[in-house]
Amino acid sequence: MSAPCLTQTEGETIVVWDSVPIHRLNMTRQAMLLILLLLLLLCVTGLRGTTETGSELTELTSNGFIKVLDSGKASFIYFGNAVNPSITLFLEQLEKSVEVLEDYGILVAKVDCAKEKVPTYCTIEKVLKKVYLFRGGVMLRSFATDTVFDENAIVAHVLFALLFNEVKYVQTLAELQTIEKAVKGRADVVLAHVQALGTAEHRAVMEAAFVYGAEYQFVLTMGGTVLQHMGVEEPGKLSAGLWFLHCKLVSRRWEPCHHSALKKPLSTVQIYTFLKLMDAPLLTEVSADPADVKTVHNHLQSPVLFLFTQRETLALDRSTAESVAWRLRGEAGVVLVHRDHPGVNVPAGHNVAYRLPAEGSRVKYLTLQDIEGVMRLFTEGDRVGLELEEEEEEEEEEEHWSVLDILDDEVSESVYRDRSVNLESHLVPALTSQTFSTAVAAAGHTVVLFYNSWDAVSMAFMQSYLEVASMLQDVADVSLALVNCGDWTEVCTNQNASQIPTVMLFNPGERPRRYNGMLGTESLHSFIRLSRMPAPLRLSSEDEAESFLRGDLSRSLSPHTPALVLGLFNSRLEPGCMAFQEACLALRGELVTGIFAEPQASQWSQQYTASLPALILSRTADSHIHTLPLLNSSTEEVISIVKRAALHPLPELTVLNLPSYLELGRPLLILFVDRDDSESVHARQELSTLQDRGQLDHYLPCWIHLARTPAGRAVLESLLGSVPHLPALVLSQLGSEGEVFLFQAQRPLLAETVQRWLSRVQSKEEEPSGVLSDEQWGPPVPLFDFLAVMDEAVPGFAAQGTEEEEEEGEGEGEGERERERLELSGALPSLQRGALSFSMLTVKQCNRIQWLPR
Repeated sequence: MSAPCLTQTEGETIVVWDSVPIHRLNMTRQAMLLILLLLLLLCVTGLRGTTETGSELTELTSNGFIKVLDSGKASFIYFGNAVNPSITLFLEQLEKSVEVLEDYGILVAKVDCAKEKVPTYCTIEKVLKKVYLFRGGVMLRSFATDTVFDENAIVAHVLFALLFNEVKYVQTLAELQTIEKAVKGRADVVLAHVQALGTAEHRAVMEAAFVYGAEYQFVLTMGGTVLQHMGVEEPGKLSAGLWFLHCKLVSRRWEPCHHSALKKPLSTVQIYTFLKLMDAPLLTEVSADPADVKTVHNHLQSPVLFLFTQRETLALDRSTAESVAWRLRGEAGVVLVHRDHPGVNVPAGHNVAYRLPAEGSRVKYLTLQDIEGVMRLFTEGDRVGLELEEEEEEEEEEEHWSVLDILDDEVSESVYRDRSVNLESHLVPALTSQTFSTAVAAAGHTVVLFYNSWDAVSMAFMQSYLEVASMLQDVADVSLALVNCGDWTEVCTNQNASQIPTVMLFNPGERPRRYNGMLGTESLHSFIRLSRMPAPLRLSSEDEAESFLRGDLSRSLSPHTPALVLGLFNSRLEPGCMAFQEACLALRGELVTGIFAEPQASQWSQQYTASLPALILSRTADSHIHTLPLLNSSTEEVISIVKRAALHPLPELTVLNLPSYLELGRPLLILFVDRDDSESVHARQELSTLQDRGQLDHYLPCWIHLARTPAGRAVLESLLGSVPHLPALVLSQLGSEGEVFLFQAQRPLLAETVQRWLSRVQSKEEEPSGVLSDEQWGPPVPLFDFLAVMDEAVPGFAAQGTEEEEEEGEGEGEGERERERLELSGALPSLQRGALSFSMLTVKQCNRIQWLPR
């Protein structure tokens, strides 16, 4: 109801309410002006109140919330307390979605938890970051505010959740074919592809499904073999698409469903138009002049193709026209005109005509030689226009990356793919702000994963984390738990878990320790098992020291110990003993460490020709024992000495050990083999001989077994452009030149010939077999700049990187190599699932790499 207003006619004034005259007044001009001003204020106030009410969120009380639940109406409700800038932006977008969702019968509202304490939903957190979808008295789903961050995402996710049982989701062709078989003869199928949930395209599909869901079976996919079946040649380049599968007219189960593609950008209007075109007759036959023909395509702004026939060739022309109509369905209407009918005026010599959808467009006549000429008449023109439009969109997107407003496809896919993962498992309980402190203060070792449910890396790592929990469920003093940083922000902030995902290990009475290893099952499992051991183990006799070096003391806790490190001192008061013990604490979880600081240690160490203080390191990979002197070494120096000594002198490069060896920053001397025959074994022995002589100290000699690490073939192709005869020895130089040298196969691969070859390489007498590209793999968008995120998470790295860029050509500093170690340590989900990542890391070696989750 609007406010009353005045209108004036000759000699009288009329009060008007809702356009209806309700009273006539006779008054003086002064009185009339006074009333006019008062009513004008009422009009303005009424209009303003109507506008604000239409745009503002409904604010519910506790009783109002209960009434909404009892009403049975679908509702989308945010329970808020304090706000921050991100919540303010979310509320603005939520207000924009009010009118749209109300059109679908969905109430959008908010509850101020500062005023109304609604149990379960109003928690003690300062900033609440969840919004809930209800239908009747049932809570269908909760959303993180980061997921429903704008109007498109809100509408798309709400409708998708409400239609979850109606809109089918398929990942494989077999799943789609099962749906086709179920609906053949009964209904048609609308198949939609979107790269990401929450986009404008996803919203358009969901709105169409909400309106037409009773008429068609809607199916959603996010790629894979389904797109290839639909005829998409490069599925990775298709951001969105929609197909209409004509299954209703199929009477036999073995017959395929014809499909028609929407070849225009996905939008609500385009989908509506496309579905109306699918309902239009496949072929229209007329006996009239083309200029006078009116079809549904004219109203839907679709072009019309006219083909001509005559009595003698009617059957053949009709068959041809139907074939053309199937190929153009959704792009143009096809009309078959009987040209020999009286009143049909078709210019002689023409066999095709068309009319564009523009108003006032004339019918244009052509003469074409074949059906493909007819197809090109529409498809090429539409494709050119579409390509121009896509280029304009890409340019616009490049200019506005800073305001990227779509859900990352990897995030959406991971969230949807892992939606069935039971995060409430008894093996990995979900902690809250109320239960966190109690859980980590309990006796034993508590491992906590800090994650975000919408983060692709978190969800990719989640399965590995659950596998570790299963492997350790019988270990009494170890428990694993989860904290969702989207729900419990304060817990993650208090624990400095700014880099997601983060794994931390808590022991009563000790400082929490952050896990910096690979995000995979094997590495995390090893870290937890090794962390259960004291660091260092205190040994009091020669027998215990011997048992330690054999691995007897550690085998029960961790059967796959990478190395054993024993510190030898005359007493615990000896200089360097404290630094060694601090280094052991820093290395806890990576290595098994022990300390023998007794008077008899000096005599016992003579069998290893060690002068105290000293380190004895036993590598479990080759059972080789090293003795290293410990002078006045600091804690950092001890850590560096131990880590380098633990590395194998001639390692087999794998995905897991690659980061540790790249940290050394040496040129890679790689032997590629594909079998364990005598030739390959002999080649490794010759390299080992050079290594023992100390002639490869400036290189990193290593080997890759292509059968065990198939990615090595891609590495070899990247280095040389092709795969040579194996075994092949390749030298990949670090530095700006990026030269690659291949040891020629016609030379015998002996220690002496390899040494002479390396000398010629150093003296520039050998021609390189290839050159590595110096291109930088920067992030595709600022959102994916994970290196910048790490700069913020690890203070000091950002400034150090800037200094190194200014001092280009002076080599890489320790900080840069440490940064790369952190990057690589978080890359395991990608490295385990894709050989290409391993190829990239090896080819680029120690360049700055931006890793994308895959």
